[in-house]
Amino acid sequence: MDSSWLKPISEAKYLATDNAYRYRAILRYFYMQHERMRQYLFLEEVFAFLKEHKEFQNYTEDDLQQDLDQLVKWKNLIARQETVNIRTIEEFKKKRFRYQCSPYTVEIERMIRTLEKLGDSFGGSLEKTRFDRLYSSLVRIENIIQNDFQEKREEINQIWEETFDYFKKIIQNSADYIAYLNSENTEERMMSEAFLVYKEKFTTYLRDFIVALQKTSLKIEKLLEDIREDDVHKLVAIVADYQMTIPRLEEMEVTKEQLEEDLFEKWRGLKEWFLGREGRESELYFLQHQTNEAIRRMTRVVQRLGERHHNFRSRKKDFLHLAKWFSELPSLVDAHRLSSVVFGCFHTKHLITENDATENFYRDIWEEEPTEWTVKPRVRHYREKKKPEAIETHEKEKQEMKEKFLLEKKREKEELENLIQDNKIVLRELPVIEPHIRKTLLSWIAKSMTKQDGVVKTENGWKVKILQKDSSSIQLKASDGTLTMPNYELYVLEKGEM
Repeated sequence: MDSSWLKPISEAKYLATDNAYRYRAILRYFYMQHERMRQYLFLEEVFAFLKEHKEFQNYTEDDLQQDLDQLVKWKNLIARQETVNIRTIEEFKKKRFRYQCSPYTVEIERMIRTLEKLGDSFGGSLEKTRFDRLYSSLVRIENIIQNDFQEKREEINQIWEETFDYFKKIIQNSADYIAYLNSENTEERMMSEAFLVYKEKFTTYLRDFIVALQKTSLKIEKLLEDIREDDVHKLVAIVADYQMTIPRLEEMEVTKEQLEEDLFEKWRGLKEWFLGREGRESELYFLQHQTNEAIRRMTRVVQRLGERHHNFRSRKKDFLHLAKWFSELPSLVDAHRLSSVVFGCFHTKHLITENDATENFYRDIWEEEPTEWTVKPRVRHYREKKKPEAIETHEKEKQEMKEKFLLEKKREKEELENLIQDNKIVLRELPVIEPHIRKTLLSWIAKSMTKQDGVVKTENGWKVKILQKDSSSIQLKASDGTLTMPNYELYVLEKGEM
């Protein structure tokens, strides 16, 4: 571990100390001028800015000089004596300084501005296009390797930087947005009635992200598996060589070997984020799980809101409309008829029988034969007598069903065997197949989409790896019709037994 990590950061002391409001105001003004390309400021300029605010009405130049000296000690400001426009010896003795904010201070103030815009909630987003951009950058890296690194070093370095910029944005934005969805403030807002307006936007946004993620992530995983570590080491060496040639005024604190190791660790982190490590699930899997869980949680919330809205919905208007109907009827008899339709009959006894003599809907009840109903005694300890009955095993029927099922599976396995050419099934080249074979192939593809490596264990004991060759579509023909679907190929790795 580098010992510099353990040292206290004096540049951050101004944020939480006595008179912090004075130090923060001074350094905020320095940061604002730095962003406007004004690097050096004099005491008089800073003092004039502070006096514009009511909090500094009793503030003097001596107070400002003391604060500037303290900020110089904390390394927030760099002081340089002005020796060019000195007009008198007295001015030279006063050591008129001009001040510049340090790089640490610029980054701290930039971070604070970002936090102020962020507020109390997480930011981030789930942009589906970022995975496409990352995939395009990785394809360019693969082309560089296949062309034996013929491109210029600066171009290779640029592609490398773009790749990890996209990867960094994916990690930061997705982590922040998932944290935003799981935050307490978001949970409270979901429970309000106003959330129903945004429900469709949220679920559509998350669902589109999941679809794009599943489509692109499989390509990225396949590409990362195909790129060899030896080629990555060569690529890293070229990038490190170029970065070592970039002139810097400060001394390089790392050697070329250390820089190569750091760059390779970046690549390993990218690979493990998509593929996992040592049998553990990848971060990509957890991102998919968290997004799906967010969709399910929103659906449950909307369902509860709908139930609550239904339970507490006022029926005052319904009853007023019904009362108007009754008030407009000419007689009490008509009112009784309307009441029987709206409320049903009052004080009636419902008799239930087990007679299913007919299924004719138009047959009246008085046309049915009478049913005998046995009234049972209302005694606590009354029990009906039961006759002993034999238990039927139905072994013959069970055996026939079992043999029929095994025969169908055997026939299906033979048909699948006939589709295999060179240990693979190419859907584009298949002849017209039966619907049950199409259903089996589609079930294998569906199972593979839930696996990181695309390998599934089938019902007939096979071990199959399923890959999408490209983004084109194919026509899978069956005896009952034609299905348009992506271009998949199924590789049979092992053939076991059921």
